[in-house]
Amino acid sequence: MADVLFILNEAPYGSERTYNALRLAVTLSAQPEHRVRLFLMGDAVLSAKAGQKVPTGYYNVQTMLHKVTQRGDVALCGTCLDARGLRDEELLADCRRSTMVELGRWTGEAEKVLVF
Repeated sequence: MADVLFILNEAPYGSERTYNALRLAVTLSAQPEHRVRLFLMGDAVLSAKAGQKVPTGYYNVQTMLHKVTQRGDVALCGTCLDARGLRDEELLADCRRSTMVELGRWTGEAEKVLVF
């Protein structure tokens, strides 16, 4: 099984960088030969905010993250959460607060690291 680590830095909406990263993560996580891990940093932590309501027909990163968590892991930078005033209870159930220590471990274990 190939470990693929995605590190996302951009806000969930406004540019398509996070959207495109999640499209690829969802695609890879559906393949049994890949283990996908997402680490959200900076404004990307806003992607894991529960209760997102987007216009009909517009992509929803909450739905996309849920698809990744079905077979992979989603962790969020705790410092970045604190800087944005996000509390753990505001996050999607399958996403969790993490640390740079865990990101370092995941980076060392990954066969591929993709930064968006």
